[in-house]
Amino acid sequence: MTFLKRRTALAAMGAVALATMATTATAQTVTLRLHQMLPPQATIPAKALVPWAQKVEADSGGKIKVQLFHAMQLGGAPPQLFDQARDGVVDFTWTVLGYTPGRFPKTEVFELPFMSGNAEASSRAIHEYVEKFAPEEFKDVKLIAVHTHGPGLFHTKTPVTGLESLRGMKVRGGSRIINNMLTKLGATPVGMPVPAVTEALSKGVIDGTTIPWEVTPSLKVTELVKNHTTFAGNEGLYTQTFAFSMNKASYDKLPADLKAVIDKNSGVEAAAMFGRVMDEGDKVGRGIAERAKNNIVALDLVETQRWRRTAATVETDWINEVKAKGIDGAKLAAEARALIAKHSK
Repeated sequence: MTFLKRRTALAAMGAVALATMATTATAQTVTLRLHQMLPPQATIPAKALVPWAQKVEADSGGKIKVQLFHAMQLGGAPPQLFDQARDGVVDFTWTVLGYTPGRFPKTEVFELPFMSGNAEASSRAIHEYVEKFAPEEFKDVKLIAVHTHGPGLFHTKTPVTGLESLRGMKVRGGSRIINNMLTKLGATPVGMPVPAVTEALSKGVIDGTTIPWEVTPSLKVTELVKNHTTFAGNEGLYTQTFAFSMNKASYDKLPADLKAVIDKNSGVEAAAMFGRVMDEGDKVGRGIAERAKNNIVALDLVETQRWRRTAATVETDWINEVKAKGIDGAKLAAEARALIAKHSK
């Protein structure tokens, strides 16, 4: 064989080897790591994140494996989770947006008092809202879904039967908007991520907490306090916003067929699934409190309207704050309410 023929043959063999390697790489399993703050038995990990991961694996024909790391197993604190996805520390994170104050100014409109109730409708609404009005707030990640929890309420050591009984009470809040609301209502807000609530209640650091029913079982709240205060019409005093995010580079390096799997499991329907899980979790959490014969205070419409009027200044404060950033807060609040109404029909 001449030198030229040998070189041609070797080149051909090399091309075949490269093609085989490319095919093998495409067929290989891609393992992606998902990090979140709650214990594995909590509602979202058990009923949303695990099923989501299983569906992605099934839809990919087993080519994608999602490893879940619960309760901050991979290090850091809950407020760092969004950046862990952005920076590629992990491939996915699920977290509360309010843990990084001021970073998502348009999206936090959904945290305003009495903005929403049903989590599925509100989750559909907030995801659509972000796509239309706040995509730039998530430009550094591949957004899987943004969603809300159900009606936020009080869980306290002494009963909250009206505005007056809240005054001076040390109450955990999960975001700057919620803490401002608590101040307006007469409480003393104590900011902390939700995993810290159990210890704070047991040690007397706080007298109560604002959370939805769904997270009370995993935090043992119905064992630590015996009073829960709800509002007329199943309205939420507030809600919090959550993001399920993917590292952009992790998404970009996937082959087209696996990108399509991630895309299929992202968006409004994914957000709605998280919302439905929250709504179902609320039923479970309330049921545990009822079986424990805890005191569930249901404020009537007249008292609820007093809370509405008192808390209304929180929205005014927010509108003024975001105006300084060139944001029309009044317009965004109206858009948010219109989307919630649309998805509540």
